[in-house]
Amino acid sequence: MTDTPGWHIWIDRGGTFTDIVAIGPDGQPVTRKLLSENPEQYADAAVEGIRRVMGVGQGDPLPEDRIAAIHMGTTVATNALLERKGARTVLVTTRGLADQLEIGYQHRPQLFVRQVVRPAPLYSRVIEIAGRVDAAGAEIEALDETAAAAALRAALDDGFESCAIVLMHAWRHPAHEKAMTALARRIGFTQVSASHEVSPLLKFVSRGHTTLADAYLSPVLARYVGQVCIPLGETIAGERLRFMRSSGSLATAAHFSGKDALLSGPAGGVIGMAETARQAGFDKVIGFDMGGTSTDVSRYDGAYERTFETEVGFMRIRSPMLAVHTVAAGGGSNPPLLQLHVQRQAPDLVGEHVEARRRAGLERVLPLDHALVNLRPTLDVVALHGEQFLENVG
Repeated sequence: MTDTPGWHIWIDRGGTFTDIVAIGPDGQPVTRKLLSENPEQYADAAVEGIRRVMGVGQGDPLPEDRIAAIHMGTTVATNALLERKGARTVLVTTRGLADQLEIGYQHRPQLFVRQVVRPAPLYSRVIEIAGRVDAAGAEIEALDETAAAAALRAALDDGFESCAIVLMHAWRHPAHEKAMTALARRIGFTQVSASHEVSPLLKFVSRGHTTLADAYLSPVLARYVGQVCIPLGETIAGERLRFMRSSGSLATAAHFSGKDALLSGPAGGVIGMAETARQAGFDKVIGFDMGGTSTDVSRYDGAYERTFETEVGFMRIRSPMLAVHTVAAGGGSNPPLLQLHVQRQAPDLVGEHVEARRRAGLERVLPLDHALVNLRPTLDVVALHGEQFLENVG
């Protein structure tokens, strides 16, 4: 691939840091590391990283003729799911099944834990509609589009931007679901994910979870992809920019959706681990990739291990993926399940620490800094003239 003249750029956009590796026209590698969020210094870390490796100023246009290819992996969707920071989503389902996706399969990941704490569901409202078909496709009850339209308009007026539609037996007999999908789009929902399009497979819960994840994450992902594509320009964004899917394959921006992006960043890590191990003479390796927001564990046994159904953040997702186990346990993550504990012990000190360094113009947060803040919740962070101090405020 690097035989093509110009810059070849690879980007890993994590929840905390963005890493850029590039090979210039002279064949020499260049690397940069930036904070993923640093609005005081740049609008987007990936675009800023491209500018820095190429030596292009912030106000100058990127030279299209000098960029051969950009390949990018991102944990934007992964972290949005784990930390429950996706779009406000309404679930439309068959009457009587409002709680089915929350009940799931009654899976208990820790058998002897007496109090099971589950994260909030991805949807904030459920619309149960009248209308049902049986397993053979025969209509048992007619679809009530009038009542459904009124409920959808109310949800849109209340600020819901995304709609997930999951009806019984729709994987095989989607007539009712197609009608609801068209109705939701006419009413004005910008993101409509229907199970017969997203995951046309048997099993209501897995199909529903996958559809919900797509509806919940796609708007977040679309906003981020747009944030990257606009500064790059139409030619680069449309022809030379590729995003890594969870399966390890590459996709254009137009074909990069929420359900396929859950392990976009981790998938790149698996491929990088396997190739590095192969070059070093190893064909059996275990990967442990701890970032600032999430931690990913994988293995390579001479061939990539793949799965077509995986559980991420208590959601069963059906989509081709490299086998990666992801948890919200990065160096600086603060998911909803931990917020109560964090607020009691050290309210967002890690986040404040990152912000202090950011405002001081420092783009690296050292692991030791995180350890000190986590071990001593009474320590506060002060940035003064570009230097960092830990003050005992307890």
